[in-house]
Amino acid sequence: MPLQQNMNNSLNFSGGPGALPATVLAQVQEAIICVPEVGLSILGISHRSEWFAEVVRELENNIRRLLGLDQGYHVLFLQGGATQQFSMVPMTLLHGKTEPPEYLHTGYWSGKVLGEARKETKLRVLWSGEADGFHRLPADEELDFSATAPYLHYVSNETVEGLQFHRVLGRDDVPRVCDMSSDFLSKPCEADRFGIIYAHAQKNIGPAGVTVVLIRDELLQDMPDNLPGWLDYRSHIKAHSNYNTPPVFAIYVVLLVTRWLLDDIGGLNAMNTLNQRKAALLYEALDQSDGFYQGRAAMADRSLMNVVFNLATPELEQRFLAASRNAGFSGLSGHRAIGGIRASIYNGLELHAVEKLIDFMLEFQKTR
Repeated sequence: MPLQQNMNNSLNFSGGPGALPATVLAQVQEAIICVPEVGLSILGISHRSEWFAEVVRELENNIRRLLGLDQGYHVLFLQGGATQQFSMVPMTLLHGKTEPPEYLHTGYWSGKVLGEARKETKLRVLWSGEADGFHRLPADEELDFSATAPYLHYVSNETVEGLQFHRVLGRDDVPRVCDMSSDFLSKPCEADRFGIIYAHAQKNIGPAGVTVVLIRDELLQDMPDNLPGWLDYRSHIKAHSNYNTPPVFAIYVVLLVTRWLLDDIGGLNAMNTLNQRKAALLYEALDQSDGFYQGRAAMADRSLMNVVFNLATPELEQRFLAASRNAGFSGLSGHRAIGGIRASIYNGLELHAVEKLIDFMLEFQKTR
């Protein structure tokens, strides 16, 4: 189906893979047949070609420009998703350390991080929202950060529960490690205050298959020497993200997204303004529904990426979902862990899609 006729792309509220910008999809459509400057399909271009080496260089530079990141950081494009980083981080940062690292347990995905990290080390869970059902994030006064911890780890945006930190946590003298998989490049993030940032690409910045990792150079100094090459950041740095066959297609799409952010959107401040507008409209619809739509997250911690809500009963939610599918909306089912409704409004989802969803929600409320 020609892209311009597939209107469902513009109404994709999936939590992941997320919607990509229409202009990027058009370029991808062309590249699958033939990358203009190469004359080959993107699916058949060698990862050892000079063309792909230039793709990696440009993408690295684009991310540095978007984040204002200096040469003290390495920018890597790895495989294994965020899940591989759950293990690579403690394997890298705990060599010779005796104090436990600190982790925050703020939702489904940070819980997944804990399970993997515990295979590598004893850790300190600084705060957990599990007893409260993960309806909120910790306030500053609830967090007692240690000055001797080897690092602090947290997830910036919990996609399942619709919770997002709107501030940087921790101490400046303790390395911060952050899983930004679901809000990376959706807004400015003070990247230079973090030791490691990682983000798999199936939310805001591209298709599954590539994970962006930013790592401060000084954190590599005390790494153990017995790590497998695949799990050693230094191997990937030395090979310029080409240690083994990389996901050429996925990396190329991320490049197109960064070009779109720079050239069409105008940078991360502009992207943030658009994302805030989409979220504000949708949350306003929840808040003005007289309780028909019930927002799940505490107001101060509401995510700009994932708007999670419930209706009065599971049966009514299923009727809502069925009606939304018939109306052309996709991906509104809540995560299997908690159910309900979830509207993911990542970078690539346009304002008009949110407005259409709000119109649908108002009409559904009137007829029920």
